[in-house]
Amino acid sequence: MNTAQRVDLFGVATDAGAGTRGVGMGPEALRIAGMPEMLAELDRTFVDHGDIRIPRPKAGGDAWEIAAARKAEVLGLAAETSAKAFESLQTGGMPVFLGGDHSLSMGTVSGVARHGAKAGKDVHVLWVDAHTDFNTPGISPSGNLHGMPLALLCGEDEFDDAFGGPWRGTVDPRNVTIFGARSIDRDERSLLTDRGIEVVDMREIDEMGVVAHMRQVIERAEGAHLHVSFDVDSMDPSIAPGTGTPVPGGLTYREGHLIMEMLHDSDLVGSLDVVEVNPYLDRSGETARLAVALISSLFGRKIMARGSVFDQPETGATSAKPRPPVRA
Repeated sequence: MNTAQRVDLFGVATDAGAGTRGVGMGPEALRIAGMPEMLAELDRTFVDHGDIRIPRPKAGGDAWEIAAARKAEVLGLAAETSAKAFESLQTGGMPVFLGGDHSLSMGTVSGVARHGAKAGKDVHVLWVDAHTDFNTPGISPSGNLHGMPLALLCGEDEFDDAFGGPWRGTVDPRNVTIFGARSIDRDERSLLTDRGIEVVDMREIDEMGVVAHMRQVIERAEGAHLHVSFDVDSMDPSIAPGTGTPVPGGLTYREGHLIMEMLHDSDLVGSLDVVEVNPYLDRSGETARLAVALISSLFGRKIMARGSVFDQPETGATSAKPRPPVRA
């Protein structure tokens, strides 16, 4: 990761795609938890562009009207965030979007994909999430748009014309890896299999560990632009309670940091989403502080200065010096 590259921070203060209110306060929670101070401490040049907001159209008490208003907000934000991501990358920046619910990635990744197409560079996506977000309007059990962004981005054709326009970009499903999944709907699972999406679920992480799988992700993305979409519900809810869709059995504190440390060492990450921080459900800012700490590892914070895991033997785990015996 180029330490001289300008980081463009954009808050996306929305919960329009979610089933639980409160996540629209996530961008400010991340700032209060120290996101700007962390970047400054790591000597990163950054510009905080504030929050992107789209007024939600007025709706009556009818459920269909409310759903239509929320959809209009999601799509309005998609056009805005796509433009911001594209502009940031075109001017040499690294766009970082602070959410807000995961529907915002419809726009952010679209902008990244549009930039990749113009620059002639492949785009790979690492989707770190307890969920796979590959539902379509026809198979979604809830209808919530934060469960559909990856399906839209991979070109599923079940979305109506309102989801189209010059803002929309697509990514090759073969260039997508979902990491940390443990809650997948039945029809969604079938669609993922049919499309050949790489899903590293928690069972595989339990069996092989983080390093082996992350090596594969990074090797596949070599030479490409890697976009990371990090949902805080990928972490175990015991350490990340402030999210609307918690699922037990998630990534541990050290697994989360190791993922981010390896991504930093790869020097491939060119854009980032941090989503689904809900301070209304949090414990005294615990989840927001965890998210900032994890992103600090992505931006280069280390325990000690040493070589990366890519300099170590291909063992599936990091090597370690033997510990001295404990004496009574």
